[in-house]
Amino acid sequence: MVSTTANRKMVKHTGPVTTTRLALVLEYDGTNYYGFQLQPTSPTIQEEVERALRQLTGETLRVAAAGRTDAGVHARGQVISFRTGSSLSRQAFISGLNHYLPRDIAVRAAYTVEDSFDPRRDAESREYRYTILTSRTRSPITMGFAYRVVGSMDIEAMNRACQALVGEHDFVSFASGIGGETKSTVRRVYRAEVSKDGDLIHFDIVANAFIRHQVRSIAGCLVRIGLGKMSQDEFGMIIAARKPGLAGPTLPACGLCLIRVSYARSFQEHPEEEIS
Repeated sequence: MVSTTANRKMVKHTGPVTTTRLALVLEYDGTNYYGFQLQPTSPTIQEEVERALRQLTGETLRVAAAGRTDAGVHARGQVISFRTGSSLSRQAFISGLNHYLPRDIAVRAAYTVEDSFDPRRDAESREYRYTILTSRTRSPITMGFAYRVVGSMDIEAMNRACQALVGEHDFVSFASGIGGETKSTVRRVYRAEVSKDGDLIHFDIVANAFIRHQVRSIAGCLVRIGLGKMSQDEFGMIIAARKPGLAGPTLPACGLCLIRVSYARSFQEHPEEEIS
């Protein structure tokens, strides 16, 4: 059962302690959580990870993440980091945490990293995927990981629209719920494309970073383009207008997944160090 009380106390050392900084790659089904970041009265991924770390090591640790995924959003490649005084091996961290974590959260890999490593600031790009199910009937198996749209979509038109996303743009028209902590809404998109796999349509986008609800809002526009309800010119005008929330309602969180976080001198570039 998921607890709703986050333990916010930090461990205090009375003397010199040798510590190691670890980075973990997490996979999780975000359906039952109110996002990654700690919440006062709601279950989160961070809360469960920190609880498992406490059970495994006896330490009360605070973890940092590459991205604060929203409520209901999934991840296959979330990266977190923390400093520990434990002498457990990386394999022991993987198997031990997976023992204590709930079934919808798992550690895929563990790495020893430099003490200065910051999973958010050091990240060069993030890749997200939004999945759409085009089926006349609902699918109990995929419904938790895809947004269902009835009707065929024009994949070529959607991909032509994606070309307007590539490069550096102000994406504020696709943002919602952004606060004062967002200093800039300019982001650089490296790749954006739509592909079809049977009844599933995938929208994949890679950028240096994302603002809140950006991917789900863009995906919503692409669905309208695919259904012939929005033109590419209208899509271009939404980008150019730079008006907060102009793109309209975002698609549900169930279809969104954080696929990968990449780094310039990545520990992930050395697969021989990976423990799975």
